[in-house]
Amino acid sequence: MEQVVTAFIHMLSPVPLMYMTAGVFLGIVVGAVPGLSGSMLIALSLPLTFYMDSTNALTLLISEHIGAMTGGLITAILLRMPGTAASVVTTFDGYPMAKKGLAGRAIGVGIISSFVGGNISWVFLLLLAPPLASLALKFGPFEFFSLVLMALVLIASVGQGEFLKGLISGALGLLVACPGLDPVLGMSRLDFGFSEMAEGFGLLPVLIGLFGISQLIKDASNIRQVYEKNTMIFKEMFFSLKEFKSHVGNMIRSSFLGTWIGILPGIGANIGSIVAYTAAKNASKTPEKFGTGFEGGIVASEAANNANICGALIPLITLGIPGNPVDAILLGALTLHDLTPGPLLFKNNGPVVYGVMAAAFYANIIMFILTVGMTVYIAKITNILKSILIPVIVAFCVLGTFALGNRMFDVWVMFGFGLVGFLLEKAGIPLGPFVIGIILCPIAEEKIRSGLMLSMGSFMPLFTRPLSLFFVLVAIGVLIWSLRNEYLIHKKKKKGGLI
Repeated sequence: MEQVVTAFIHMLSPVPLMYMTAGVFLGIVVGAVPGLSGSMLIALSLPLTFYMDSTNALTLLISEHIGAMTGGLITAILLRMPGTAASVVTTFDGYPMAKKGLAGRAIGVGIISSFVGGNISWVFLLLLAPPLASLALKFGPFEFFSLVLMALVLIASVGQGEFLKGLISGALGLLVACPGLDPVLGMSRLDFGFSEMAEGFGLLPVLIGLFGISQLIKDASNIRQVYEKNTMIFKEMFFSLKEFKSHVGNMIRSSFLGTWIGILPGIGANIGSIVAYTAAKNASKTPEKFGTGFEGGIVASEAANNANICGALIPLITLGIPGNPVDAILLGALTLHDLTPGPLLFKNNGPVVYGVMAAAFYANIIMFILTVGMTVYIAKITNILKSILIPVIVAFCVLGTFALGNRMFDVWVMFGFGLVGFLLEKAGIPLGPFVIGIILCPIAEEKIRSGLMLSMGSFMPLFTRPLSLFFVLVAIGVLIWSLRNEYLIHKKKKKGGLI
């Protein structure tokens, strides 16, 4: 306990506080720019930390991670261009709210939910890291596959009242994820003779195309349309106490889900926000409002993806297992500073571990202050004429996408999927399940093939292993629940004479 108190006091000294503030600020800016990512920022910052004190180095990197995760919601809501992959789900309700003139409200909901989610997961990090990480060790390939299977079933609920179209969209996403390296054989497949396709389509170029370029095509086709100016003011970003209470249950549930999924290695914040969003929709008395500009959708997504950060730190510092690409870079940072992650890290380097925990707590508070202070000014970009704004955004998209791998192929992928996204929306097919399919397909394939190799081709462990069976049963339950909701919505529309 003494080490915890000492760490918290030390992190309030000028130097660590400076690193936290700088890290959060840089993270917010980079996270808000489509094409740039928190992992890119942290990777570029890593060499700069070589001669820094270990605690200060990790403080800077974790603060950047927290800032980037929250920064992604800003452009996701204002422009429907998720700054990070984890902000994709935020666009489902955030952008429709912004189109209604409620951009400030939407961003305020996202910031407060991010703050709550980050704090709840931090409590888990501080108190329950060793036991929760030990439980995650029981997850084998079949448990991971059944968890992903459950998430794939959630596509039905993300379809926003169009069950069949949601499944079609998800299936198209699975198809797009197939080209690239075979996860077991290590050989390139479906590359169609293009060397650039050896590793498949990059996720960020696809995301920027689907959600950014497609929206720009739509805006360009209505370039002369006059939009109502956004008159966002500071006070509209905050809840009343009554409104906050109405979201508390959703925030807590989504934070728990985001934390738990963050603990599972290789899953990531993307799936956490998907699971939390669908859980919130299924628990809602008005599920038909999700996807139309409903605050509950933003609450679920942002609470979950920010809770994922501290959740993923649990297996990283206690077992040395990174939960996502950013944590893999943080693992490299630990190694760079001669720190060996695992149970002995608490014993041998207690001040560093608890310093990291304190940094995560303070960085979350700094994130809240900076985003609240900066967003009012950032939101004014929505008042710029489309004829001026569109070329600037396209330039940033091209630069950001090219910077990912220094190749024009990714830029053409971005434009190609921009056209695909535009056409899908014209056909009334939602983009959310499409992206979910792309994200989940590689994980599902890798885990099931690894599991089948271990079981000599038998699928029985899916049903004989308790945790795997639990996820399969939840998937079946979610499917039945989704079908029931779809039927009730269809029946309600028919009774009202809408179809």
